[in-house]
Amino acid sequence: MTDFKKEITQIIKKETGLAEIPLEVPPNPEMGDYAFPCFVLAKEWKKSPNDIAQELARKIPLNTFIREIKIIGPYLNFFVSKKKLAQSALKEVQEQKDNYGKQKLNKKKAMVEYPAPNTNKPLHLGHVRNLCIGKSVSNILRAGGYKVIEANLNNDRGIHICKSMLAYKLFGKNKKPDKKTDHFVGDYYVLYNHKVKEKPELEEQAKELLRKWESGDKDTAALLKKMNKWALKGFDETYKQLGVKHDVVYNETEHYKEGKNIVEGALKKKLLEKDEDGNIIANLENFKLPNKVMLRADGTSIYSTQDVNLAFLKNKDYKPDISIYVVGNEQELYFRQLFRILEILKLPNYKGLYHLSHGMVYLPDGRMKSREGKVVDADDIIEEVINIARKEVKQRYKKISKAETEKRAKQIGLGALKFFILKYDASKDFVFNPEESLSFEGETGPYVQYTHARICSILRKHGKKINPKIDYELLKDSRELELFKLLEKYPDAVKDAVKQYKPHLIARFLLDISRELNTYYHDTPVLKAEPKLMDARLALITAVKQVLKNGLELLGIEAPERM
Repeated sequence: MTDFKKEITQIIKKETGLAEIPLEVPPNPEMGDYAFPCFVLAKEWKKSPNDIAQELARKIPLNTFIREIKIIGPYLNFFVSKKKLAQSALKEVQEQKDNYGKQKLNKKKAMVEYPAPNTNKPLHLGHVRNLCIGKSVSNILRAGGYKVIEANLNNDRGIHICKSMLAYKLFGKNKKPDKKTDHFVGDYYVLYNHKVKEKPELEEQAKELLRKWESGDKDTAALLKKMNKWALKGFDETYKQLGVKHDVVYNETEHYKEGKNIVEGALKKKLLEKDEDGNIIANLENFKLPNKVMLRADGTSIYSTQDVNLAFLKNKDYKPDISIYVVGNEQELYFRQLFRILEILKLPNYKGLYHLSHGMVYLPDGRMKSREGKVVDADDIIEEVINIARKEVKQRYKKISKAETEKRAKQIGLGALKFFILKYDASKDFVFNPEESLSFEGETGPYVQYTHARICSILRKHGKKINPKIDYELLKDSRELELFKLLEKYPDAVKDAVKQYKPHLIARFLLDISRELNTYYHDTPVLKAEPKLMDARLALITAVKQVLKNGLELLGIEAPERM
């Protein structure tokens, strides 16, 4: 594809000698496609920006891709060849199809760890955001040329697990699950938190259960294994609903002891030290961070003990160049500490560690509280969006089969959920409203999906192959030109998302091109145009359809052909 911005940048560099060219996009298309602010040269050239613009306009010749240069005040504005733009954009999409936007930006290996749940309760809405971010970032990095390993960590030991175990042991009466298995386990965690208010001694009993497990008590080990199996079975069902499949899964129960060995070895090497209470700590004062306990004085480990070992284990197993942890922003200080600790302990790839911090998800009626049983379970929110979508599909299409209704309900419902989450910068908090997310208008997944389905409907009505010999000169409507520009910008949107680990850049792009397409279709006849113009316009909307499909796939969302 002709990179018009790059070509114009090179020409200006040649004429000015500047190393960096701050090329801008004018706010109004009538002012041009690109603009160079000449005041950046005023001091060096000792001339007014307007005079500089005049001088450059005389020097820079028109060519096959620059059709006009116009001076607007201190700006030198460039109008690119519309024919060249159309030809370049459409040809590239037509040739690359599903690969359009994919690039070989990097051949490095990236590990993306998400959602790292605790096995004492079902996944909740916060985990859904984590899963959507982790999956889409993995897709985006692959589109950028990375070899991606999607990893998960099950926090399947510790005091929080023992609380649900204790409640089951005391009140479960060996009952087998009578509901989705992770919800069954979660009920006992909630029960424990109710019972401990009446019987505070349960707190000590839970600690004793943990000590028994760590000392190798067979009955306790069997109970933990059974309840973890239930929890993980339920998690896998939720992952499948959201289209998530991890390449590798680490379980804390299988590797937590090695963390102690690493910490004790680091103490002997004087990389770590003991505090006045006998705890082994990482001294982080030189990094202007609080010191971090790595092993308690009584020899018991904490989260950082396991996380240190896991980092070394990942490096041993996969040697990733980049290791991304998708974790909520309440852990930002912890990850700053952990990464410095791994630097101190000489983890080979410590420079590639990255905390992809994300904000909280709220509902219109407030924040979730899992210990009180008021959490919004992931399964409940998934079921709700699918149910709302199902009702919408039934109202719109009364004659389709039950199987087709279910297919569309899942495509639309899950697409709505994922898109609503991913359209926000991951660092931001937001309020999730199920009804709003499913609107066919506004900044929603169904709006983008419907745009794709609408194009499919037009192509079905046409019912013929599109003539490959397109007269690009015919595509000169201002809306068509805007669509060409957006098609050309899609690879840049992918590139930016890859470099910044930001799926919302793809979501925002899809909203932009959907709005432009729908305005274009509303104002411009496609199937009623004369034959040659119709063929050209069909080629254009087909290219838009392809880009919508490619972008939605990066977000883990299906692009329905019918809605």
